[in-house]
Amino acid sequence: MRFTDGLVDAQTAWFARLDPMLPAAVHPPDGDVITAALPSGERAAGVVVASTLSPESTPSLWSALRVWELHPLVGAAGMPELLTQWQLMMSRRSPGADSSCLVTWPSRDARATQAFLAHGLVPLSTLAIRTGPPVLSPGALTVRRARTTDMEVALALATAELEYSAQVGGTVLRAGSRRIKEAALGRHIAQGDPVFLAERDGIAVALAECWFSDSTAGSWSETRLPHGRWGYVNSLSVTPDARGTGVGRELMSVVHQELARAGAERTFLYFNPPNPLSTVFWARQGYRPLWTIWETRPASALR
Repeated sequence: MRFTDGLVDAQTAWFARLDPMLPAAVHPPDGDVITAALPSGERAAGVVVASTLSPESTPSLWSALRVWELHPLVGAAGMPELLTQWQLMMSRRSPGADSSCLVTWPSRDARATQAFLAHGLVPLSTLAIRTGPPVLSPGALTVRRARTTDMEVALALATAELEYSAQVGGTVLRAGSRRIKEAALGRHIAQGDPVFLAERDGIAVALAECWFSDSTAGSWSETRLPHGRWGYVNSLSVTPDARGTGVGRELMSVVHQELARAGAERTFLYFNPPNPLSTVFWARQGYRPLWTIWETRPASALR
């Protein structure tokens, strides 16, 4: 089914009312189409896309292996009815334990939030953006680009962050988590992506993994961000004994300056709302929610 431009235009208009930083709505990808009748006589629509991940893949560190993702086209109304139809679809599936249902929706849509919660979905991740200029936060840290010779200490920091996140968000500690993280981190350092190491008195205390994302016509980023060159903060790791001492703030002030110097007009990241540290920390660094990823695990828990 090809959705009409009218449905896409209506959703774009709703997004513009919700948040001026939301990009225009796009046609959903191919998948299983669901529709729902509304009291007004109109219909809500959406596409459910099923995907399977390898347990050796990098995305498996933050995702279930079997995922059903809903791409709604509902505009200002119709989310409760569409979620009911999605639940009926999932009741005919046998998703297994390592599975999830998820939907990404503008964070400021309070009416949709009510519907998500009623259907057993929880806000496990938020895409947040920072649009202001870099703010200098001087201190005693030495911040530099990580090198391949730093892999051992960088991997220790990244693994510690992974283990903490598994307690407070959607991160999954798989049998090969350390190996998967080592391969991904090593690749980004080797290809010259902006990965920063912070040292205090010669001892590494924090790591920031970053790279760049260009939101252009036809790109995945276009569905989430306004057009332009964005800096992406994949993760920030601070040693447990250094948390709460200003290390993260000081490192991120340097990161924002360096990303801006390299041409990033704005930056974005994902944080976990259940994480008691990151929610407050990222707000203080100038980030605010744009999209919320609502999820339920296993997929059979959708109600």
